[in-house]
Amino acid sequence: MARLDVLKTYKIFIGGKFSRTESGRYFYVTNKKGKLIANICLSSIKDFRNAVVAARKAQKSWAGLTALNRGQILYRIAEMLEGRKSQFIDELVLSGSSRSEAKKEVEQSIDRLIYYAGWSDKFEQIFSTVNPVSSNHFNFSSHQAVGIVSVIAPNESPLLGLISLIAPIIVGGNSCVVLASEKNPMVSISFAEVLNISDVPSGIVNILTGKREELLDHFASHMDVNAMVFCGDNQIQIKNIENMSTENLKRTTIYKRNNWGAKNSQSPYFIEKLQEVKTTWHPTEV
Repeated sequence: MARLDVLKTYKIFIGGKFSRTESGRYFYVTNKKGKLIANICLSSIKDFRNAVVAARKAQKSWAGLTALNRGQILYRIAEMLEGRKSQFIDELVLSGSSRSEAKKEVEQSIDRLIYYAGWSDKFEQIFSTVNPVSSNHFNFSSHQAVGIVSVIAPNESPLLGLISLIAPIIVGGNSCVVLASEKNPMVSISFAEVLNISDVPSGIVNILTGKREELLDHFASHMDVNAMVFCGDNQIQIKNIENMSTENLKRTTIYKRNNWGAKNSQSPYFIEKLQEVKTTWHPTEV
């Protein structure tokens, strides 16, 4: 008799732990030829709420680290990803990428982490200001993290797109809950394994897998989420996100781009989009 392959079941990543979805549901990922290649957790609303709790618990202490320390941790993630480069190339090839495309995407992902690690202790100097005021005061504008960011990752470029969103979010002191690529979710959970053995504190990055139509509204409407990043060009989904986000004045960022390898897909402005401006007044006589 022909041997049956034992398919890997990819768990979700919440609070620094890999767990099965509480719903017990799964969906299948197939390659271009229709062959089953993995079992993927179909995350539920409760999984998302648990991830938000974990993200809130971890965010304050993460934001309290020095910018230099957060940059060092991002560099450490890049080091770990470099050491497992061949695994990620193989997974992308299994999902349908050519080997040359997969190699390029993994290498760009590593470089993108290093790019944002370098900006960690510099973006504050670029965006903060000393403001002129007509009184005997110093007036300073500085930046601080918004808090928890919910993220709908792009379906294309499942690794590079994911890292292009996560890196600027966390380097600025935020925590996040991410819904990975629905089309190619495997590398997102493998990336969570990299995060888990790096120096990233538990709960800073939480990665779910599942269906957009089931979870999108909850990512946009949850009252303890401070900002949302959405990747896609579905105008109905975008309109719903913008409407539901107003309930708690949630900041929304929409990326319609498909090419996450382009030069304009990395910028310190990606960090700045998820920062609050804090203004401080100080008397000049003190």
